[in-house]
Amino acid sequence: MGGMTRLGWAFGVASAVMMAAMGQAAEPADPHLDLEQIDGAHAMATVKAWNARTLAKLEKQPHFAEYRSRALALLSDRQRIATPDQVLGDTVLNFWQDDEHPRGLWRASPLADFTSGKPSWRTLIDVAALGKAEGHKWVFKGATCLSPAYVRCMVALSDGGGDSVVEREFDMTRGAFIPGGFSLPDAKMSVSWAGPDALYVATDFGPGSMTDSGYARIVKLWKRGTPLSAATMLSEGMTSDVSVSTDVMVDGGRTWPILVRGVDFYHRKVSHIAPDGRLVPTPLPDDAEIADVIDGRVVATLKSAWQGHPAGAVVAYSIPDLLAGRTPAIESVFVPNAHQAVETVAASKSVLWVKLLDDVSGRLLALKRGEDGRWTGQATALPDKSTIHLDATASTADRAFVTVEGMLTPPTLFSVAPDRAPVAVQSLPARFDASNMAVEQHFATSKDGTKVPYFLVRRKDAKGPVPAYIHAYGGFELAQTPSYLVNEPYRSGPAALYWVEEGNAYVLANIRGGGEYGPGWHDAALREKRQNAYDDLYAVAEDLVKDGVTRKGRIAVSGRSNGGLMASVAITQRPDLFGAAVIGSPLTDMKRFSHLLAGASWMGEYGNPDVPADWAFIQKYSPYQNLKPGVKYPTPFIYTSTRDDRVHPGHARKFAARLEDFHDPFFYFEAIEGGHAAGVEPQEDALRAALVTVYLNLELPHSAAR
Repeated sequence: MGGMTRLGWAFGVASAVMMAAMGQAAEPADPHLDLEQIDGAHAMATVKAWNARTLAKLEKQPHFAEYRSRALALLSDRQRIATPDQVLGDTVLNFWQDDEHPRGLWRASPLADFTSGKPSWRTLIDVAALGKAEGHKWVFKGATCLSPAYVRCMVALSDGGGDSVVEREFDMTRGAFIPGGFSLPDAKMSVSWAGPDALYVATDFGPGSMTDSGYARIVKLWKRGTPLSAATMLSEGMTSDVSVSTDVMVDGGRTWPILVRGVDFYHRKVSHIAPDGRLVPTPLPDDAEIADVIDGRVVATLKSAWQGHPAGAVVAYSIPDLLAGRTPAIESVFVPNAHQAVETVAASKSVLWVKLLDDVSGRLLALKRGEDGRWTGQATALPDKSTIHLDATASTADRAFVTVEGMLTPPTLFSVAPDRAPVAVQSLPARFDASNMAVEQHFATSKDGTKVPYFLVRRKDAKGPVPAYIHAYGGFELAQTPSYLVNEPYRSGPAALYWVEEGNAYVLANIRGGGEYGPGWHDAALREKRQNAYDDLYAVAEDLVKDGVTRKGRIAVSGRSNGGLMASVAITQRPDLFGAAVIGSPLTDMKRFSHLLAGASWMGEYGNPDVPADWAFIQKYSPYQNLKPGVKYPTPFIYTSTRDDRVHPGHARKFAARLEDFHDPFFYFEAIEGGHAAGVEPQEDALRAALVTVYLNLELPHSAAR
């Protein structure tokens, strides 16, 4: 589904002609379908020409080299938080990148040493060295380890950074791959342990085994010492499903495997895998999201009201009761108020940790279940008005690790235990002088009266209207919380920092479609209600104009992935309001998105463009179709990756080509590696940070001296 041949294109044109002759309405032929051929000769020649033209212009802009050099230093600085990616027994695992190891080191430290702030790291995999030895451009994509010993792991590696991976069995004690161990060829897959000598495998088993979204449709049980072809069927879904996979949740010394059939992006049929192999359906509704298991109880968040529990609530039930054929009682664990949204739920030995937002500020709760079945607890004393990342929890102790940061406050990693003050494990020094900067939270009023929060950062001495840079996302119930300016906005590194330092305004907008206020905030921009997210963005921009922060036409909009769609929509719908747009890894052709790579999996978010009733509302905002000749659009900076196997690079390419058709200027940069993240190494992110910064200075110049 990565492209269409010239013959296919010709067939499409012929079909359109036939339909017209039969008196049926037909969509005009797409003149840029060849740009969907990811590695096609014409497509790559076009991309290289655009890249060269963009670099030739932007690399000559004032201070480009300075921006790139400083960004690389900031992004490669070894003074960074060693985030605990997993805590397995008494071992902490971490993936580390720096200037000497841009591809990264997968490493381990004893938990006690890590908690004391003096980790003793042992390198498990040097990704660059492994790639050099094996002749691949390996990118580390995580590991799934066998409990409770955590000696054997299945390690995922991507050749180039996409979602497609190989899986190979690794010995943690020896720090080496196991000769003759489990090994799976490249595919979009998931694996989990079914015991010391068996795996649950969801992968490409040949023709017909993948869904329309490009993910596995079939799960099999594969036993050690047998060929993959001999694996036995566990379950299979439909080709219209998103995917079918398994997950094995660890609960002390026990494990509870589940089978997950993703019907669409927001609905899944979940079954417990009983010890005898039976599949026992969960009593939860299809849109509930299972978070963890504690003391034999599944803990899940509700996306819609169910059995007296409101949307957004956290509930639990007993797995042993269900497997024994009894109807389990549904317990209320936590119910957020109107200002709150539960983001993450994770269990340690006997404590359930709930990370939530309260008017987009982070909170962390520690909850326990009493003998009467009631869940109670308290908030952890962490810094207020901050973003909290729940990094990992320990399975053998009641301990959680959280990173706390703000736009002007560098990250601090805390070790948290119930009924004790948090202990700072690692604190970063300030990476820039924030003494003359201030962060404010405001609320804009959207078209339908909804109050939309946003964060505004600027220098305290900023005077009069200045250029403004708004970053937003607005989709998939993913909240946008403020992070240290070195890392804002996502994947453009310190571009926002440079922007504020030079006297401009940076804004993080919490538009609908995200998860800032729970499921209702997301549902308000779902499918036919998508325009609400865009109206929220415009309301924030107009609020900045009303308050004298900036002027119309002096505003840049920024977003990546679904946010790239948002930024593309913004300049097609409101070219009068925006003067620039940073459009990253975007969707733009919403007529064909469901036919490109993983696009079919997002129809739950956007609708199905092949259904006339859905296309009727999608076509109103689809950027590729809504570009018109004779309109003065802001000159955008568009970026993507050739190896993005999630959002097809054809979206970015075709949007640029349509602008070129109309003789409208644009900047375009397509990285060869990087997958959907559009970057693998700090050098690539540093380059993009510099390109974005000089682009903004070019399109929205500030009169103030640097």
